[in-house]
Amino acid sequence: MSVELRRNGLHLTGTPLSLDAKRKSPLSFVSHGHADHIARHERTIATAATLRFMAHRLGPLSAPLAVPYRRPFELGPLVLELLPAGHILGSAQLRVIRSDGRRIVYTGDLNVVPSLTAEATEVAECDTLVIESTFGHPRYRFPPRAEVLGQVESWVRAHLERGAVPVLLGYPLGKSQEAMKYLASRGFRLVAHDSIYEMAELYAELGMPVGNVRRYEGAVEQGEVLFFPPHKVRGGGLAPLWPRATAVLTGWAMDPGAARRYSADVAFPVSDHADFPSLVAYAKATGASEVVTCHGFADELAQALRDAGLDARALGKPQQLALL
Repeated sequence: MSVELRRNGLHLTGTPLSLDAKRKSPLSFVSHGHADHIARHERTIATAATLRFMAHRLGPLSAPLAVPYRRPFELGPLVLELLPAGHILGSAQLRVIRSDGRRIVYTGDLNVVPSLTAEATEVAECDTLVIESTFGHPRYRFPPRAEVLGQVESWVRAHLERGAVPVLLGYPLGKSQEAMKYLASRGFRLVAHDSIYEMAELYAELGMPVGNVRRYEGAVEQGEVLFFPPHKVRGGGLAPLWPRATAVLTGWAMDPGAARRYSADVAFPVSDHADFPSLVAYAKATGASEVVTCHGFADELAQALRDAGLDARALGKPQQLALL
């Protein structure tokens, strides 16, 4: 058995199983509910939360299989198990155990820092590790999460005190809910764009309430903090609000000019991905004898892992990787 990178994404050769396939597939494991990881597959393996997010975005799903964490099940000669990935609510890693006992882990998007709104990551011990590399370059070293959220809180308070509307830009699913839960716990009143509000409602439905938030209908009351999706800013959705101050929550805040690229005043490095040191530490902790990096800075991460003494290589252009 091997893993290959196809146009549609990763695939376990010799099996019907794809991994986060980008387009409709006969059978795909879906690691989490972000839009760039989901499709209308004929059959889908995922956690119940991920399937709920998928149904919200795609409509009714065909033959979904909801799998709890840490509950192995068989797929032909293989044994599959889902483990928490810490990325967003319901995100999962997949461990595949071959008939000869070799363990292969696909992390999907991974975050090892404790989150207010996602299950805690578990180290998936394995022989072969296929790890995402979104922030796999040495320049991505995030400050402590509590410190950054404290900076966000101070920024919000400062602008409320001067009478401006604080606008926080965050992806509708995941990062926004964590920041909302944090600010709600600090006593702030929140209002959110439809896409973010609806995901917050789903979080509550799934047993992870984020706090008191109302739907944005074009106006913000005094003392409220607005959550808004970054891709909607240039469409003029914030035009009625003045004075306002805008901050974007993103791991790309570590890059120069990040705030400007998002049409924001400031960028805070709040990410639901692991940074470079965390990816290196995680790969070591799994005990894998072989590491494959994919997506993002795959070449850079693979080189860093080799420098650390691991057998690592990047999976780049469509090719086959023998897992022997």
